[in-house]
Amino acid sequence: MEEDDKKLLDDKPLVEDDTEELEDPELVLDCVPREAEQKAGLGSSCPGIEQSKDKQKQRLTAQEKRQACLLRRDLSHLDQLHEEKDLFIQKTRGELRACRRRMELLVKQQESVAAEIAAERAANNMAAMGRLEAASRRLCSELKNERDLQAQMMAVLQQSQSALWQIEVQEGQLEDARKSAQEEAAAARRGLQERAAKQLHREMGASGKAERNRLLRARRCVHLQKELGLRQQKLVEEAQKNHRKALRFLKASLGRIREQEQKEELETREHMRRRMDAVLALKNSISANRETLRKFQAWGQAKTELAEQKAQAEKKAILAQGGDAFKHLCHQRRRQELEAQNRAFEEEQKRRKQEIVSRLLKEEAVEDRRRPRPEPPRPAGQRSLRDQTWSYVATFCDGQSTEAPLCCPLPDVPGQRPGPAQEQIKLQETRSRFYQSSPLLTAISSESVQGDGSLGGEDTLAWPEIPGLWKEDYKPFQVSKEDVDRKPVGGTKMDKDILARTMQRLRSGVIHKQVASGREFRGCPFNSKPKFIHFKDFDVGKVYKKKITLINATYTINYCKLVGVDESLQDFIHVDFDPPGPLSAGMSCEVLVTFKPMINKDLEGNVSFLAQTGGFSVPLKCSTKKCSLSLDKKLIDFGSYTVGETAIRTITLTNTGGLGTKFRFLLASETCEMDTSQSVLKLSSTFTYEDKSLYDKFTTSFSEHQMEGNESSPTDVPSQKESGKLDVKEQEEGHPIESEGVTLTTIMTIPPNEEQMEFSLGETTEGDIGPFSSIKVPVIFTPIVPGTVQNSFKVVFKNQQCPTLYFKVVGVAIDVPVWVPKPNVDLKICMYDRLYQDSILVHTRSKAALRLKFEVCKELRGHVELLPETGYIQALSSYSVQLKFLPRHSLPEDAGKYFDKETRVLEAPMTIRVADQIKPVGFTVHAVVTTSDLELSPAGLDFGYCTIYEAIRTQISLCNHSLLPQEFGFVGLPKFVDIQPNDGFGTILPLETLQLDVIFQPTKAKEYNFELICKSEINRCFKLACRAVGVYPPLELSHNQIKFAATSLYDTSVATLYVINSHLSMNSLTHSVPRIGSEDAFPVGPTSFEFLLPPDSPITISPLVGTVWPGKRCLVRVAFRPVLPSELIHQEAFQALSRKAEVKLSQKETVTQRKDQRRPSFSMLRLQNQDRLLRASASQPPELQKEDLASSSQEYQSAQASLTRSFQGKFDKFVVPCVVASGDTKDRKGTEPLSFSPHNTLYLELWCPAVAPSIVVTSDKGKTVINFGDIAAGHRGIKKVSIQNISPEDLDLEYSVLNPDGPFVLLNPTIRLPSGETQVLDLSFSPRESIVAQEILDIITKKGTLSLALMGTGVASTITCSIEGDVLNMGYVIARESVSLGFKLQNNSPLPIKFSMQLDSLSSRSRDQHRLPQFLASPDQRTEVVGTQNYSGQSVFSVVPVEGVMEPGKAQDFTVTFSPDHESLYFSDRLQVVLFEKKVSHHILLKGAAREHMMFVEGGDPLDVPVESLTVIPAFDLEHREEAEELKPILVTLDYAQLDPDTQAPPATRELQVGCIRTTQLSAKKTVEFSMDNIAALQHKGFTIEPSRGSVERGQTKAISISWTPPIDFDPDHPLLASALLQLRGDVKETYKVLFVAQVVTGP
Repeated sequence: MEEDDKKLLDDKPLVEDDTEELEDPELVLDCVPREAEQKAGLGSSCPGIEQSKDKQKQRLTAQEKRQACLLRRDLSHLDQLHEEKDLFIQKTRGELRACRRRMELLVKQQESVAAEIAAERAANNMAAMGRLEAASRRLCSELKNERDLQAQMMAVLQQSQSALWQIEVQEGQLEDARKSAQEEAAAARRGLQERAAKQLHREMGASGKAERNRLLRARRCVHLQKELGLRQQKLVEEAQKNHRKALRFLKASLGRIREQEQKEELETREHMRRRMDAVLALKNSISANRETLRKFQAWGQAKTELAEQKAQAEKKAILAQGGDAFKHLCHQRRRQELEAQNRAFEEEQKRRKQEIVSRLLKEEAVEDRRRPRPEPPRPAGQRSLRDQTWSYVATFCDGQSTEAPLCCPLPDVPGQRPGPAQEQIKLQETRSRFYQSSPLLTAISSESVQGDGSLGGEDTLAWPEIPGLWKEDYKPFQVSKEDVDRKPVGGTKMDKDILARTMQRLRSGVIHKQVASGREFRGCPFNSKPKFIHFKDFDVGKVYKKKITLINATYTINYCKLVGVDESLQDFIHVDFDPPGPLSAGMSCEVLVTFKPMINKDLEGNVSFLAQTGGFSVPLKCSTKKCSLSLDKKLIDFGSYTVGETAIRTITLTNTGGLGTKFRFLLASETCEMDTSQSVLKLSSTFTYEDKSLYDKFTTSFSEHQMEGNESSPTDVPSQKESGKLDVKEQEEGHPIESEGVTLTTIMTIPPNEEQMEFSLGETTEGDIGPFSSIKVPVIFTPIVPGTVQNSFKVVFKNQQCPTLYFKVVGVAIDVPVWVPKPNVDLKICMYDRLYQDSILVHTRSKAALRLKFEVCKELRGHVELLPETGYIQALSSYSVQLKFLPRHSLPEDAGKYFDKETRVLEAPMTIRVADQIKPVGFTVHAVVTTSDLELSPAGLDFGYCTIYEAIRTQISLCNHSLLPQEFGFVGLPKFVDIQPNDGFGTILPLETLQLDVIFQPTKAKEYNFELICKSEINRCFKLACRAVGVYPPLELSHNQIKFAATSLYDTSVATLYVINSHLSMNSLTHSVPRIGSEDAFPVGPTSFEFLLPPDSPITISPLVGTVWPGKRCLVRVAFRPVLPSELIHQEAFQALSRKAEVKLSQKETVTQRKDQRRPSFSMLRLQNQDRLLRASASQPPELQKEDLASSSQEYQSAQASLTRSFQGKFDKFVVPCVVASGDTKDRKGTEPLSFSPHNTLYLELWCPAVAPSIVVTSDKGKTVINFGDIAAGHRGIKKVSIQNISPEDLDLEYSVLNPDGPFVLLNPTIRLPSGETQVLDLSFSPRESIVAQEILDIITKKGTLSLALMGTGVASTITCSIEGDVLNMGYVIARESVSLGFKLQNNSPLPIKFSMQLDSLSSRSRDQHRLPQFLASPDQRTEVVGTQNYSGQSVFSVVPVEGVMEPGKAQDFTVTFSPDHESLYFSDRLQVVLFEKKVSHHILLKGAAREHMMFVEGGDPLDVPVESLTVIPAFDLEHREEAEELKPILVTLDYAQLDPDTQAPPATRELQVGCIRTTQLSAKKTVEFSMDNIAALQHKGFTIEPSRGSVERGQTKAISISWTPPIDFDPDHPLLASALLQLRGDVKETYKVLFVAQVVTGP
């Protein structure tokens, strides 16, 4: 069935898509029914099984569940198949119905066609019958196809119906299974609903429980917040109290600090002044040395010239004597080189000796440094002025800078300062390096030693710095040979230093810069991780190791090499580093650093490495164990406690160091005896200045840290002050102070102090504190006497390096049971008629309940109220009273003495009376009472007339008379009113006056009367009356405001807008009509407008005046072009001219004064200067002012460019009124103005920001007009224009498109121009014809546009030739002789023209290749101009001159020479006149013929090709020439034109030219004779020949005229043939056979 269906579908493509889609369900019908039957069997057997078994014990197994699932799937599949098959059957039936309708239609068409065929057959119309029969055949075939299709569709429909019946049968079999599945699904849904209901019930219970818990937590949180609020309030009160106390001490400390800073500032200024004086002195010395150097250079040049002159003289003398001057000079040069080498060797020996001496001194200094010194050297960094001078001069001469090097510097080791010996060694090294490396001193020493004797003492201006240094008897220090020869095994330390220096030089040669992607790497080549190697708290004798990682931070591959560690660390530090080779960027290597301490001493230094891009180092530090002790508090505040109570606070002593010590807590006034000898013995015996300075640095940094901490916390200031006082007191009492390297034994006595026993310490007041530990010490406060109690304690340590620590304890003792913690209640600033509340908290320390009564003074009972008036406070608790303050306007009169009317301050005393207590508790209420009035001015606003297209802004003042800031707002504003800023809302400060802008913009034409209401935050209203008249103008602008972008100078920004006339009807009921207020409406009709531009504005409006008809609009273009004022440019130009004139005048007067030999007196000179100034001021300015500088002048353009570069920007705002009038501008008479109404005026606001151009032209004095001048057509002129970016940022450039067909081209457009850089643009002008070209090139950036005007004139290169027809015929010439002719070329253009003459025979052309040979081509196809050439290879034609330049209007003469070397009649060539090596202006055809003899005949028809044969022409002897001579044919064709048979036509005429060639050869005959025979026969045939014989002189030709008239017996159908012999007799005899062919033609 499936194959049949597919076949049918393949045959009929009409139902292809539908059948393909509907066949898929049938494919599974074979397999589905079997499975469905099995499932149906299972389903039908299930009910029987269920009936036989108990339903309570029945459970489905996994197999049964799987079968049920498969059954449900099969049922759904059957349903889907049934639905698809049903749909397919419906579609098939629809198609079958359509097919039957088509068949009925075809049958009807057949019947109509048959009727037409019968009608046409009756009419005997065969053509129509043929057409109708063809239509009938087509209908028959279509009907047949439709019948076949119907049969196929019927078959398919039957098959589908049978398949559908099978599906229905299977569904009937599975009906029971379907019902059971539905029942199971319904039961499952009911179970799910029951479970969902239970789950919902449980969740609702849980949510209710959670809500109860949340409410309980909220109540607890509120209770805790109340308790925390009370506690926080107490803490704030105590903190404020402590703050006020600490503030007094802070002010005193800050005063002392300021005095100390001022003193240090004065010392610093004095030190800087001294340094500046030293630097100035050094600068003057360097300047003097430079002058000396320049003099020595001049002397050197003079010596060189003298040496050259001397050498020339010696050379001439040797040559005069006949010797070899070259050999003598070579010997002399070698001798000089040898002497120079000897001198250099001696200098090197001296330098080595100096180095040896310096190394010896350095070793001695190292030995001295190892031995202890009684006195420390001077502080670091304080070198003498002479040492600083030597160091600066050495650095300057080395070409180094005093700035930091590129790579990471090696930091100095802190704490190790060089001694005097080290400083001396450094000084010696600096001097030796200066002498070695300074080219200045080398030049001076060499010139001073090797100077000529001719230069006397009077010429020497340089003096040595040390007297006697340049004397002849001066001998430098020399080391004895024995000392030099003695060297220890392995070399001395000096040798090692020399080796290290040599290695350093080699390394410096290895280092090179690293450049990647155009960027040079700068910085440290490797990053260390960690950056700092720190061996902390080490023990002597142990070994410590740390590993660091070096990461390549450069751009590309780099190398790393270990250089070593500092000299001070070499005995303790060992570095294990295996060079990894090349490391890529980001790669790393590891370094192991081993530290083995031998001494208990802090060490610092660097581990140095060398990379390919430079050296770098990793800092290293080794620190010993130290004590670092600190207290967690500097102040302990116990607060307020009743007498008899006890409070305990703890203070923590912390040791963050690695060394423990003994401690003891004492009162600040107590003294104790502590022996520090033991701690001192632990120190190194060599306690030098370095150790002490390190200790001083540590203590200083620690004290500075304490100072910072004290400044940050104001509560610590009193303790610091107390400690400072105690230190001063101790010094005044003469207590010994620590000294360096001395064992300290301090004996102190502790005087008894029993006055204050409120504060005491716990049991742990002394003991040992270990490293990295802490100890807590309790502090007990037991108040005895009411009042404030304070005391200071200190912590002393056995280790003398640990400073004494101080802390302070403060407490308050009270004995009143009831008190108010806030005795002053400050209500701040209050307004009248406003209610203010506060809570008064009352505390009691009594253990019984007390009754309280609150009283207000009688003067303020109408304004202040305390609620409740009576209350009970429980034991050891607090009580809150509510204070209500409502000031009335009668408060100043009611309060009396409690109120100050000037300051408006209220101080109201309140009383709390306690039962069984005589003394009441009082507190005071403070408040500042002020008014809440706001004042608006002016009282009324009149906006006047305003159009609906504009807005009027008016300022009003809002004044706040209150002492409090008030929030205000203008409410209920109409839609046509706006208040700014902030839309009329804001906050006004006390006693402030704000300026507000009221903006009125009417919406329609009417009279406005309204009020503005300003409300304050307390809902008080303040009104402002306003009125205005709204105007509806007849015209409107599409834009009332135009904001131009920031426009560069001489750039243009353009905006467009429309003037619209929308007034079409006078009906005011349907729409608003133009009118002024309540006046009559504006008439409908043409309305004119006119823009009134302000004078001298950079605005251009086009059109200014126009008329707009109703319903139309007019386009208006507004352009903004900022320019510099012409007056400013003229002023700048005049100033420049004035400066030039003054300079010229001063130079002229200087020259005049020099020529004058007499020297006038000082008074005469002064009079002359005054006269000169008067003349300059009197003569020059008028001339300059009268001179009118044109905009194209150089001075004007230079001044304009200068001002453009210095332009700082400008912002202008223009308001351009546009007046409106009724009527057309064309209707007005003459200059009669239209009637404009001032109230109908429109306003256009223009914002015009002008900025300096981002790009300016720097070439040609800033001109933006590039004139190429006159350029010949076809040639190119190039101009270079330099542009500079003067903006602070880089700019991307874009260029306007030049005319592609135009002559201007931008050759090198630049896309990006960095800030401050200059770019040169190449502009080309290449005219193709004679034109005057002008274009604008716009260089566009995001900040503006620079316009360059390109101008140029193209001039056509026109020349004329004296040769007519461009053909130069050289005539006949004897072979191997030559003839010359001349012609002229005239230059008619205004430019000089470069020309060159080219012969085609001498120029190769690729187009001549791959072409037919000339003798094979027809005469019409022959276009070659190069004919026969010489056998010798030389050109047969030559021209002189070949190239040159023709000046404008001049003519050039040319000579052409014809020199053939063999006989030929077809010598030809083409001469091309090439202009400027490009353009060919003329083609001159050169022709010539050569003969071996002096006679020739020309004329007749050509019988051969103009190409010579490649065969070799045999040479004949003169004797056999006549035998070998053949007759040369000449064809003469005569056409007799018989146009009219009745009229006699003129005879046909031809000519033959017989010539005699002029030659320089000697010949017996000077003429050529010619004769023609058979004349009678020719005459019989109608030919007439004149003359038949004659002679021709040399250089002459004679024509033989041949005419023909048809004879009577002439047959027109056959041409007439005749012949005759023409004989020529000259130096030889030649015979030509002339063939005559005559015919009659009847047409042209």
